[in-house]
Amino acid sequence: MGDAQNLQSWEVKASSARERRDAGLAKVEPKLEGIPDQLPLSSQDLPKGVLTAREIEITEKYSVTELLKILRERKISVEEVTRAFLRRAAVAQVAVNCLTELLWDQAIARAKHLDSLPEPKGTFFGLPISTKEHHGMVGDNVTTNASYIGWVGDKHGSNLLYDILYSEGCVFYARTTQPQTIMHLETSSNVYGVTVNPYNRTLTPGGSSGGESALVGMRGSLLGVGGDIGGSVRCPCAHVGIYGFKPSSKRISVFGQRANMAGKETILSTPGPMTVERDVLELFMKTAIAAEPWRHDPSLTVKEWKPYHFTKPLKIAVQWWDGVVKPHPPMLRALKEVADACRKAGHEVVDWNCESLGHDEAWDIISGLYWPDGGKEVLSLIKGAGESVLPLTKFIIEEQPNVKDRTVAELWELTAQRDAYRARYAKAWTATAANGEREVDVILCPPSFGAAAPLEQSRYWGYTSQWNLLDYPAVVFPVTTVDQVKDVKDTSYVPKNEQDRFVYDMYSPEKYVNAPVSLQIVGRRQYDEKVLAALVEVERAMGRP
Repeated sequence: MGDAQNLQSWEVKASSARERRDAGLAKVEPKLEGIPDQLPLSSQDLPKGVLTAREIEITEKYSVTELLKILRERKISVEEVTRAFLRRAAVAQVAVNCLTELLWDQAIARAKHLDSLPEPKGTFFGLPISTKEHHGMVGDNVTTNASYIGWVGDKHGSNLLYDILYSEGCVFYARTTQPQTIMHLETSSNVYGVTVNPYNRTLTPGGSSGGESALVGMRGSLLGVGGDIGGSVRCPCAHVGIYGFKPSSKRISVFGQRANMAGKETILSTPGPMTVERDVLELFMKTAIAAEPWRHDPSLTVKEWKPYHFTKPLKIAVQWWDGVVKPHPPMLRALKEVADACRKAGHEVVDWNCESLGHDEAWDIISGLYWPDGGKEVLSLIKGAGESVLPLTKFIIEEQPNVKDRTVAELWELTAQRDAYRARYAKAWTATAANGEREVDVILCPPSFGAAAPLEQSRYWGYTSQWNLLDYPAVVFPVTTVDQVKDVKDTSYVPKNEQDRFVYDMYSPEKYVNAPVSLQIVGRRQYDEKVLAALVEVERAMGRP
């Protein structure tokens, strides 16, 4: 009887969260029409059959920079823009299940207020911005569950970063899904179910900011905010072919967000922008830091944002693989195409041979640091509410050998290993300047072993979590899509280990129809501005403006 009661309670609480979401969706006006009974493999063309021509124009014609310009010039009202993105976000929800809440009333009230001002004010005046749910929200009657049944209905508020964005004139209008524990590279929970990829619904949009990536990937948002502790901004952005940036920790604030293990400092998360436009990454960072958030969050680094400009060609180190898992053919092709373009543009391109740097050891360290209590707190929260532990939660907690409930002394020892590993990596980077050579500026590498994985298959984090352990800033950018002809499987390859075999066996090109392929640029810790400047140079080499 007790188990049955727990299950009933579990379902009731989950349904109440979905009812809150559905109440916002029910306010969409005019109602959505034209949704097919059978959803297509790709959701990219779905909005065209549902939205008006004017809504398509507003949500598809403009970059973020262009939209901000016409909003400031009052050539278009904030309310009209907001309504267009509210309706497109509702279409995205039907297509890929990416929302936890559609803020219909709040967003329109905010838009009307901004339209009533004598002059537009703020860097993001009138721009609709979507947000990851567990961060919280500006406004009244806010609840945040972070995809835990046990937290459904719990009161919450805003966070420092969102307060800054709000003061700069944005319109918050949609909150997005994250997975159970907020620690999967996919997005599924017992509260909201599974979020799927807007290019291919058999694939994941990544995680943990997968609701954001799915929404932005459908242009239901042009700019969203995610969070990254193991790849949770970069992996989702890579999987849907948009831009995403993970800053060094303590550049922008997470103060006020809701998450488990509050106070844990072994590995730090950081918010980051997820967007359709490269230049908005820097605009976001500049705006967030210009507010001097360290005056309110004393844990932050006191450091202004100073744009970086290269005065000579870059020295780019290409990491073809991490010594543990070989990337799939589309990822290797993308690396080669971009490396060749950079070399042709006059940049110096060298190899980053990291097999001796122990990326497998890095995973052992960081997986232990994620859960210094062995996962006790989150498993207690999950099981205490009666909900089931999902497969990728079991993977990240119960199936990692170095996840243990550590004593204080044992935690000190593991943290010392972290610091020693960071020092070893910094030494290797510095050594690139030996013998009169100039030091490597950035590393060009995969953000994942391949394009978006089939659902429940994201069980290798090494291409993103490596840089969280080192606390290096990293940006992802779109490059190409999987090509059924060019990206054939190498049947002669012999996997090097169990993880490599799992990833190798996963690949066949026909699984990845329409799937975007992206790359990652990484820089030294606190060289955030340099990483974004390098992205500009690399994309210019690719022929992009």
